[in-house]
Amino acid sequence: MLNRLTENKIILVTRRTRLDELITRFNTVGQAKFYVEQLGADFSDYLAEHEHYATAVSNATTVLSQLGRLQIVQREFLPNFIFGEQDTVVVLGQDGLVANTLKYLTEQSVIGVNPDPRRWDGVLVPFSVTCLPKIVPEVFTAKRLIKTVTMAQASLNDGQTLFAVNDFFIGVKSHCSARYTLQLGKEQEAQSSSGVIVSTGLGSTGWFKSLMAGALGIASKVTGMDLHTDIQQQFHWDAQFLYFTVREPFPSTSSSANLVFGKITPGQPLRISSHMAECGVIFSDGIEADYLEFNSGAQATVSIAQKTGHLVV
Repeated sequence: MLNRLTENKIILVTRRTRLDELITRFNTVGQAKFYVEQLGADFSDYLAEHEHYATAVSNATTVLSQLGRLQIVQREFLPNFIFGEQDTVVVLGQDGLVANTLKYLTEQSVIGVNPDPRRWDGVLVPFSVTCLPKIVPEVFTAKRLIKTVTMAQASLNDGQTLFAVNDFFIGVKSHCSARYTLQLGKEQEAQSSSGVIVSTGLGSTGWFKSLMAGALGIASKVTGMDLHTDIQQQFHWDAQFLYFTVREPFPSTSSSANLVFGKITPGQPLRISSHMAECGVIFSDGIEADYLEFNSGAQATVSIAQKTGHLVV
């Protein structure tokens, strides 16, 4: 019988490596190697990454098994996995895996662990595997600081709901022209664009930052003014607001391009009505496979979610 420190439940979230993905596609390591090398890439990097991650998973499994009752869940099973209210969640991977995990949780604390600091920077994965024997017991006894993360929520008129930790994409699956009506407060506008992005404070260093950099860069060149120094692009993880940005709005006889940026607050959600016959989607945090259909007749209300993320720092 395993001699554990506690009977607390620990969920270890892992992901497949690039090599795992290639083996799934090409069946064997040899075939994967041939594919990568014929393109001129270094296959040894794929092997090194895979081996390093496998070692990190093995070491984390050994440590966590001694601290509590451990269950391992791969990334692709998160949408259907049922987390217990008292579970402690350890995420082993990059920032994106932490974000993907948070949106399926309620009040559970998340410990982000970087499996390879030499390869990846990580704002959301500040810990190493060697930190776990100290961090996890402190989480069990509520002696560790927890940082709150504001999340976004998209609710459809048919009752379906999706959460976002970083951002929502609302548009056409192929990222081509999407048609819809946008409403914020008393403003309403029919638009044609390549999609609407809604960003949280946590996501303000990602897609939102990229969109702002592009828009400000263009505006600076057109006006001859340095706008980058005047506008704060990043906002706090627990900010009680969201920002939406319309990508590439196209003004025409049937569409406008005035309501292209704005703030979503608790008293002012963003409402979008789809005019897309097919392929309209809403997905979050870059996971296109986990989406809501958003075709003609669908109406979405995007607001600040009542639930929040809880990151151990």
